[in-house]
Amino acid sequence: MRKILETCPTCGGDLVVTEMQCPACETVIRGRWEPCRFCRLGPKALSFIEAFVRNRGNLKEMERELSESYWTLRAQLNEVIEALGLEGEPAPPSDPIAELRRQILQQVQSGIVEVGEAARQLASLKRGASEEEESS
Repeated sequence: MRKILETCPTCGGDLVVTEMQCPACETVIRGRWEPCRFCRLGPKALSFIEAFVRNRGNLKEMERELSESYWTLRAQLNEVIEALGLEGEPAPPSDPIAELRRQILQQVQSGIVEVGEAARQLASLKRGASEEEESS
């Protein structure tokens, strides 16, 4: 699939679409449309996204298909996320326990909490989640 030009071949500035035409009836629509996030991706990133979707987001399956290491694929995924401008958008928490785990691990990474204390807190969360499941 050929992509439309995104940058001016003369000066390198961003291009915008200002006219579209129907080839069947020749109706012309004029306006100003910015390309979507995906339109701005290069061929390598688009190829990665295609493989990612084909493998239903399973990087282990992509490892087998593409003969790339998990960590290489993970780095490519991070590059695509950054290129799409999604780096700063936090994912919605799936559940409160997962959010607490994430916070504990961030505290370890930041040096606020020692690893041993974090392990104790995580074990406590796991016990609490197990008790909740038993009572339901």
